[in-house]
Amino acid sequence: MDKRLLAVAGGKEPADVVIIGGQVVNVYTGEVYPGGVAICGQSIAAVGDVDYAIGEGTQVIDAQGAFITPGFIDGHIHPESSDLAIRPFAEAVLKHGTTSIMTDLHEIGVVSGIEGIEAVLAENEATDLNLYFVVPSHVPFSPALETSGASFDPGIIREALKRPDAVGISECVGPYILADFPDLMESLDDVAGMKGKTAQGHLVEMRGPDLNKCVAAGVSTCHEALSAEEILDRARTGVHAMLRESSAARTLAQQLDAIVGKDIDTSMMSIVTDDLHCCDLAATGHLDHHLKIALEKGVPFAKAIQMVTINAARAFELTDVGALAPGKRADIALVAGDTAETFEVVSVWSRGKQVVDHGSMLVHYEPAQHDPCLLGTTTLLNPITADSFKIAAPAGAKRVKVTCMDTLPWIPITQPREVELECVDGYVACDVAQDVLYIAQVERYGKNGNVGKAFMGGFHMTSGAIASSVGHDNHNVIVMGTNFEDMAMAVNHLIEIGGGQCLVDGGEVVECVSYPVCGLLSDLSCEELAAQKDKLNAACAERGCIIGIPFMFLSFICLAALPALAITDHGFVNVMTLQVEDPVKEVVE
Repeated sequence: MDKRLLAVAGGKEPADVVIIGGQVVNVYTGEVYPGGVAICGQSIAAVGDVDYAIGEGTQVIDAQGAFITPGFIDGHIHPESSDLAIRPFAEAVLKHGTTSIMTDLHEIGVVSGIEGIEAVLAENEATDLNLYFVVPSHVPFSPALETSGASFDPGIIREALKRPDAVGISECVGPYILADFPDLMESLDDVAGMKGKTAQGHLVEMRGPDLNKCVAAGVSTCHEALSAEEILDRARTGVHAMLRESSAARTLAQQLDAIVGKDIDTSMMSIVTDDLHCCDLAATGHLDHHLKIALEKGVPFAKAIQMVTINAARAFELTDVGALAPGKRADIALVAGDTAETFEVVSVWSRGKQVVDHGSMLVHYEPAQHDPCLLGTTTLLNPITADSFKIAAPAGAKRVKVTCMDTLPWIPITQPREVELECVDGYVACDVAQDVLYIAQVERYGKNGNVGKAFMGGFHMTSGAIASSVGHDNHNVIVMGTNFEDMAMAVNHLIEIGGGQCLVDGGEVVECVSYPVCGLLSDLSCEELAAQKDKLNAACAERGCIIGIPFMFLSFICLAALPALAITDHGFVNVMTLQVEDPVKEVVE
């Protein structure tokens, strides 16, 4: 029991900080009314009429009519998708009112194991961003279909769940539950026996009996709904539905149709970002931007705030955050207005410490001295040459029919397309005119030297090759191009620099961004990295690419849990059957 907090709350001692003259957003009742907040140390001592808490030494802040809300909580985010190391990431989201995130740091775990995750968690301790650890439910994500740098077994997961910052397990893949994968079912059983731990679902296109089995297995949240109907399906089944607006899946507006203008209880719904590109983070913000979308759509102001605060906290059974009330942690945001046009985060407190004042950061976190397990993670077992990417043609064939996987332009979900391609010098040639490029993934941990190969459409690039050491959820090097020589150069360049993303054209590295941390992350600030990424993306656009964020889309093409097709270092994957297939289907002539 904090005796000083009790004294301040009871009017016996002065508060450290008192915010007056604001409009309190009460997420318990959905009301907005005049008042303020008194802070004692890291906690809230009083809300509403707080003048009595002002005394000698109290810092008094006039909100000047601004709305006082709890700090925002992102219930499902992969910070690694921003390509920022955790400290510059923390600065970037705190500026936009986000004081807490739930994350599995799965991408770090894929490359450097639990040791790497623990190293990043330790790096974050120097920041004011509150990080709740959702333990990866399985690494690798698709064990029989990809090679990763590390692997988790139920014993590792069980021990990680004992951490005080652990709130559950993440990304429990629906088809794996339906197939009763032993390791995943064992971990779900462990979570069921632990108080305060939850199981996050990855339930793509799950409905009816399939959804019911996943919920019965213990899944309590899901971020993979795409439509308003799916959002309601989940909430009606007792699953906390996370409405997602990510850089790669802009679905929030259509998902909000589930509640706008309807008498629907939204306490089982929250708004999340999942995968947020650093360019979007720099240009438009974080959950503050998502709140603007909700307000423009017609969601009442207080209800929208609930969906990024108390609802997210309750989804993880957290009782000390997500609201403005005595005894709660002093995570607070001041917001200028309650409409899409006027909404803007003015000032932010995390654990009672002011970190943003009128839009300006009051804190800066120096780059971490990274643990060696996070560095030097790119190793080739065998040399990569132009020949590494050739798909052999059937003997004597001049023309073949192949399956090309096309990405949708608005979300990196792939669909099959049958095309006919010429055979040249014993291999199958791509065809830029048909928007059919080469795509491959190269194992980069020095374990087996695998190179998976297939054909890709939807990007419409007309020259060169792009490569990235960011590839969900194995983070081998994925490369796509119009010719084998540029592809080989791109891969070898990334291996040499320790990871990153680059564009090669005509045997020249045109643009490159370096990611020395696990081949995934940079220590640059969000603004600095976004400027480099903008140049890289623009260079791709100059070569015909119609995808605005080609490298983020490319990273999902190797996710063997995302329909309908994928490429991993094991080969061309039919996600629906979980089998590796030959992209060459038949000889035409």
